[in-house]
Amino acid sequence: MVKVGIVGGTGYTGVELLRLLAQHPEVKLTAITSRKEAGTPVADMYPNLRGRVDLAFCTPDDARLTDCDVVFFATPHGVAMAQARELLAAGVRVIDLAADFRLKDTATFEKWYGMPHSCPDILKEAVYGLPEINRDKIKSARVIGLPGCYPTSVQLGYAPLFAGGRKLVDPKHLIADAKSGASGAGRKGETSLILAETADNFKAYGVKGHRHHPEIKQGLEAIAGYDVDLTFVPHLLPTIRGIHSTLYATILPEARDTDFQALFETYYAGEPFVDVLPTGSMPETRWVRASNYVRMAVHRPNDGDTLVILVVEDNLVKGASGQGVQCMNLMFGLPENMGLTHIPVLP
Repeated sequence: MVKVGIVGGTGYTGVELLRLLAQHPEVKLTAITSRKEAGTPVADMYPNLRGRVDLAFCTPDDARLTDCDVVFFATPHGVAMAQARELLAAGVRVIDLAADFRLKDTATFEKWYGMPHSCPDILKEAVYGLPEINRDKIKSARVIGLPGCYPTSVQLGYAPLFAGGRKLVDPKHLIADAKSGASGAGRKGETSLILAETADNFKAYGVKGHRHHPEIKQGLEAIAGYDVDLTFVPHLLPTIRGIHSTLYATILPEARDTDFQALFETYYAGEPFVDVLPTGSMPETRWVRASNYVRMAVHRPNDGDTLVILVVEDNLVKGASGQGVQCMNLMFGLPENMGLTHIPVLP
């Protein structure tokens, strides 16, 4: 059994981790921390876990995290890097759902997250936790920086076009038009996220620049092996869960005869959580709700030079906690899909 601790379990990604790990046949939940809620039974805060999780929240000092095999950080940015060194010294592996170990350039991290990086040496060894791209590295990693929810959908949507240095589309004029449900902002009280502001409404944000842009760029360039750039515009959907990314790319003249449907199907053949849909499909966010699946469709409107890739995922599962469990399975030699084969919830 893998002994698991969770730091910061009161948010949406924390409760998703608990939901997934409580059903995992090879996991023993040993600690979950919250300074504010210390002493409160987890099931009192999240009644959906009644009868499945009998832990109470405790302070980090009382959690004995160094006795765990792996610790998940479902915390604000900056927390994981403050505790990672002690855990690693005790032989504990670290999976961070925040941004502490995503961006390899510390100056870029400091620009977008407004804090100095306290352990650049650990950042250097951290592995970006996108299994479809970094599966072998994840298996031997001590530290995982999980991708953001938007970057997961965008990178997986574009990856087949760039893998192995392919040059099929213009790498400098990519457009990612992405939308997320309100849970992507976390469990917090902000006027912009209350029901009266989000319901019956739809809006863009971060158009001048968003912290996920450098992460997406870094990831695509690692896949391609050459410079890539894109316009990334996120939007807030009037829903709780789900991401829908509409990705655009201009096909290069020498690639006009490419069968892109076959390219995507071949690239993702055998992947347990990426489903390339039949030609002409229009994926919906509810097709993946509460699941670890990504579903995508490839379109070429009017047989022209524009490629459109539609990608849907659940931002709290494949976009966060489920992907973390997927990485954990790889790190401990377990079947990659263990504890993650839930059928999406519909309607």
